[in-house]
Amino acid sequence: MIVDLQRFLAAEEPYWAELDRVLNDLESYAERKLDVEEAKRLHYLYQRASTDLARMARLPYEPHIRSYLEPLVARAYAEIHETRDRPHRFRPSQWLFKTFPRTFRRHGRAFVLALAVTIAGSTFGGLAIYADPQTKHVLLPLPGLQGDPSDRVRQEEADERDHLQGAKGRFSAMLMTHNTRISIFTLAMGMTWGVGTVLLLFYNGTILGAVVVDYVLAGEGRFVAGWLLPHGAVEIPAILIAGQAGFVLAGALIGWESPVSVRSRLRAVGDDLVTLILGVAILLAWAGVIEAFFSQYHEPVLPYALKSAFGVAELAALSLWLAKSGKTNEPRAGAEPIDG
Repeated sequence: MIVDLQRFLAAEEPYWAELDRVLNDLESYAERKLDVEEAKRLHYLYQRASTDLARMARLPYEPHIRSYLEPLVARAYAEIHETRDRPHRFRPSQWLFKTFPRTFRRHGRAFVLALAVTIAGSTFGGLAIYADPQTKHVLLPLPGLQGDPSDRVRQEEADERDHLQGAKGRFSAMLMTHNTRISIFTLAMGMTWGVGTVLLLFYNGTILGAVVVDYVLAGEGRFVAGWLLPHGAVEIPAILIAGQAGFVLAGALIGWESPVSVRSRLRAVGDDLVTLILGVAILLAWAGVIEAFFSQYHEPVLPYALKSAFGVAELAALSLWLAKSGKTNEPRAGAEPIDG
């Protein structure tokens, strides 16, 4: 029996609103699959709303509340007991602003691990160059990176010719293909229980750290920032997300004493792996265009400050997109036990 209606509404309305948000999300995103905790939460909210509706039936003088709860409970019942296959319709905007960023956040710990491994590699590469500059002949694979940084900067700044004239599209496509191949390989190395993924991320970090420290020690920090930031602000996170996907795959294989079979674990993460690597390919396509049409042009053609600011703006936009996009009406899982 409800003794204090206002107190009852203050306590229960947040749960009704949460149930409404979850149902709106499921109805607008037909491809969404709930994990175990999210399904438990939905069932708990449905049970609570059904109980509240039964209690409200004893209050005939509050029809407007019942008129809100009845369709809400009916929608929840239909969602929970639905047995028909949902039509799968790909919506690019929904995938871009909901599916991909949500999948990224769902596996946030794997991304943090990929970032930590890359930072460790960068630290190693930077310290190696700082301790002995001659090690760059071992660490850096390209001959163009093994020379004196100041000589290269003087050469780049003195030569105002467009070396990519008529070849920007081909150069951009080559970069996209190469980097996407590396990213897929980084994901696939998750099949080695993550060992291969760790080695690739560490190696990429080593090269990055060695290059940056080499140029900074030569007094060419402005050049290396203007050179790497425009495309690296997107390319490096894309490689990290590929590593994230590799660690997700490794986690599914290892299982961490999970009672679920390996086949079931792999099936559970399959869609997420496809989503992550597709997002990586899109990011690398953008990075390839920027590197071919923007990063390769230096002062006096393009000021380093402008190029660096552009890269920082890219990184800020990417971070905001991955952290915030699709959070509206995103279901909250596991906040209450199933038995309330």
